[in-house]
Amino acid sequence: MEHDKLLRQQLAKLIDWNEAHADLSATVDGFPGKLRGQVPERFPHSAWQLLEHIRIALWDILEFSRDAKHKSPKWPEEYWPKTAAPPTDKAWDESVKAILNTQEELRKLVKDPSRDLFKPFPHGDGQTLLREVLLAADHNAYHLGQLVLVRKALGAWPG
Repeated sequence: MEHDKLLRQQLAKLIDWNEAHADLSATVDGFPGKLRGQVPERFPHSAWQLLEHIRIALWDILEFSRDAKHKSPKWPEEYWPKTAAPPTDKAWDESVKAILNTQEELRKLVKDPSRDLFKPFPHGDGQTLLREVLLAADHNAYHLGQLVLVRKALGAWPG
């Protein structure tokens, strides 16, 4: 039983782990509004596009993990915003807040000992809660790294 508790604690940390790289807050704090929609030369995405993609994908992973009736967005068009720039500064702030809230909801799932980490979801094709948490952490880390690179390319990274 102790191993299960330890695994759940580590997975809960992994969701927004910042020991090996910048977490969401470090990545977006102080990001200048005028640069959020700019796509650096030879880069595929703006910061807004990356942020929204993180939000949409993380939401999809969470909902798939807790709702057998969940329908995922169409890939790839519904996983990316249509515009390079956020419609408003408020939209940026709401996206950040939604990601943080979704991370917390995913953390609650992982910490719930009644949820089997290894049992395949009946509505999936072999996915487990463990797999989905690892997927979320891996996906977020990848795109947060891209966000840091966009900030650096735009001359807006503080470090």
